[in-house]
Amino acid sequence: MLDWAAAKAAATALAQGWQAQAGPGGAILLFDRDGIRASVGGGFASMTHRVAFTPDTPTRYASISKHILAVALLQAGLALDRPLGSWLEDLPAAIAAVPLGRALDMSGALPDMMEVLWQQGVPFTATLTCAEIGTVLRRLPGLNGAPGEEMAYSNTGWRLAQAVIERCSGQDYAQLVARLAGTVDPSIRFCADESQTVPGLATGYWQDGEIWRRGRYGFHFSASGGIAGSAAGLARWCMALLAEDGPLAGLLPRLAAPRVFADGSDSAYRLGLVAARLGQTALLGHGGSLPGYRNHMLLAPEAGVGVVLVSNREEDAHLPALTVLAALLGETLPQTAEDAPTGLFAEEAGPFWAELSPGTISVMGGYERLVAAEGGGWRSLPAYLALHLRPGRDGALEGRIGGRARRLVPVAPDTPLDARLTGSWRERGTGVVLTIRGDGGALMPWAGTIGRETRLTPLPGARALADLGHGPWRHRPCLWLRPDGALALASHRARVHIFERG
Repeated sequence: MLDWAAAKAAATALAQGWQAQAGPGGAILLFDRDGIRASVGGGFASMTHRVAFTPDTPTRYASISKHILAVALLQAGLALDRPLGSWLEDLPAAIAAVPLGRALDMSGALPDMMEVLWQQGVPFTATLTCAEIGTVLRRLPGLNGAPGEEMAYSNTGWRLAQAVIERCSGQDYAQLVARLAGTVDPSIRFCADESQTVPGLATGYWQDGEIWRRGRYGFHFSASGGIAGSAAGLARWCMALLAEDGPLAGLLPRLAAPRVFADGSDSAYRLGLVAARLGQTALLGHGGSLPGYRNHMLLAPEAGVGVVLVSNREEDAHLPALTVLAALLGETLPQTAEDAPTGLFAEEAGPFWAELSPGTISVMGGYERLVAAEGGGWRSLPAYLALHLRPGRDGALEGRIGGRARRLVPVAPDTPLDARLTGSWRERGTGVVLTIRGDGGALMPWAGTIGRETRLTPLPGARALADLGHGPWRHRPCLWLRPDGALALASHRARVHIFERG
């Protein structure tokens, strides 16, 4: 039996916490197929003007936007097995060969452009247009790996899919969104970048440890994250997906249809939605994150209910949204992985690593919550990346991460920096230079000739992790000396930069 009162109480407690802090806030809505059953808001949409954040406050949906593009693609009848290059010319051959479906389900090994540019020293606060990002994309030397082998989050497939539907429809994506949203909530709109005005838009904030600061993201958003709207508008959109008739009827099962890896196993990531379970209840959801904005939507299709949480504060939105939905469904949240080891782990060769801390795991820089798995071991509470690990011999962790089998061994805290890494290295395609010193420091590419100092965390086998912060976000690419003597720079989302001595 659904407990709307308990769910509203859980949502109200969250909103009251924002209100009590007199800082940024957000809104939480509970709904079923027929209507919004509870809505609460708290905190400020603008700290400058002391404007309250309400369920009708426009905000940025960020990556929740993805499934809206998927709806448009499905309605247009575009073949998911058709390669991107059949629509778009001038793509690098490897990218052109990636099927549209793999570009959307994160198994296409497409390098994420934000991390590609970050690794070249271009901050995500820089203002870059769609054409400028496209120029860099068309110069990429290849893919992160073989398509179909693993799920690794990337916005690039969605950026390219936007170009595909614009080419096929002859319409700008903003026009397509206006047509789609007009049947549900006309306030939902596509914004190309942060400079485009949205009346009443909540300002995004992040906490630097002392004060709240405004978030910035200068890059062209693309359909991967450019939708703006209110919490109420997003709830009405979700209601339309859950409904058995109406403008979006029948699309949710198609969005959530199983996607498979090359080995035939299922992926938790579908077409802009992540499939998960809460106790006995099957869930579909997705989060959204831009500097200063964190959101999550969760649907329980069999029960016909859902929750939307949007906020203009740089804090986790997944677990709070899941907590509210658990109260509604009468389900118990998974047990925290209290017996999981902590520390840094890495594969015996190559750039793949993970770091475990109590209740969380960072996989090459991508974070997920870690809970106890049924039958032993630990699994993610997947916001995006599904993983299941168990103890192996010699303290190793074994299992599947993003659909791929992995074995990670502990990294000793006193691992020395391999002297073979030291020196000056020049990237083949761009000419940017990084310098590694014997004292464990490195000068990484950043903002033209400025450079960014970082302390390296050594890994065995001539590898090390850099640590690059910008605004509220942290990037930890792995530098590893390949057998051919080249230095590769790799993260969860971008693994294509190769440096040579010089």
